[in-house]
Amino acid sequence: MTTREISPRAAAPLPAHLVDATADESSLRRFLRGLPGVDPVGIEQRAAGLATRSIKRESKLAAIDLAISMVDLTTLEGADTPGKVRNLARKAMLPDPDYPETPHTAAICVYPDMVPTAVAELKGSGVKVASVATAFPAGRSSLDVKLADTKIAVDGGTDEIDMVIDRGAFLAGRYGTVFEQIVAIKQSCGDARLKVILETGELATYDNVRRASWLGLLAGADFIKTSTGKISPAATLPVVHVMLQAVKDWKAETGTQRAVKPAGGIRTAKDAIRYLVAVHEVAGPEWLDPYYFRFGASSVLNDLIMQRRAQLDGHYSGADYVTVD
Repeated sequence: MTTREISPRAAAPLPAHLVDATADESSLRRFLRGLPGVDPVGIEQRAAGLATRSIKRESKLAAIDLAISMVDLTTLEGADTPGKVRNLARKAMLPDPDYPETPHTAAICVYPDMVPTAVAELKGSGVKVASVATAFPAGRSSLDVKLADTKIAVDGGTDEIDMVIDRGAFLAGRYGTVFEQIVAIKQSCGDARLKVILETGELATYDNVRRASWLGLLAGADFIKTSTGKISPAATLPVVHVMLQAVKDWKAETGTQRAVKPAGGIRTAKDAIRYLVAVHEVAGPEWLDPYYFRFGASSVLNDLIMQRRAQLDGHYSGADYVTVD
């Protein structure tokens, strides 16, 4: 593969050795392949060990409220309608009408054409609007198409863009192509924050997850995100451990804090709390904030609400008491 120049537009604020890593294709490949390898047995054992941690009863309600405030409620179906998006927005703002003090969710995530509907419904609520873009979920299209897709969402007023990387390019070792596309999309986001979806279930190894995480961070991702939710496996605790370690190391190298979003496969309050424990123990307590950690898991909200009611009422409510998405 011939060496070619990589746009330095996103690299200017980085320390010199990281700027050098993005100078061209060969430098980027050398940096990413020179990252320390991940010990699969060690990472899986640590993830399993932390998953057994319990929290005190008096802390459980606070953990549930924090998890609710980190949820990105999502509807990404061909049959989405303005009415469905408005209903999702209302649930995001008031997850449990019987307990109006329940925190609102972090965001709702929709396709670009639904952004104006979501923005209008959520105005003044504090709930963000996110939009998938860049030929979601496969990411197999030209950069021009990906930029046009992003522009629709940005022009509609989205607060966040969720882009997908070209996994084929990444797995073929064409790291420069992936880097350049992330940089270009980041530039087109304006004030919107950029979540870079790695689709970790297709990356095959923890080493590839680490490389993809660092590639996204080098290119300017505000979030690194596990999955589209359209393939299995989606988010797993060991994979998220690798990504949390990446953002922790990134902060140590650069002084800037970036965010992580696991998406897909997180269905219960117990699952959510396991991820919060991982965030605290792997990255640090400063990541326990919706600005720096999110759940891309709509179905988990219902269980969080039922568990919250159990904490307050002393007994479990049936699923019929919680709205169905």
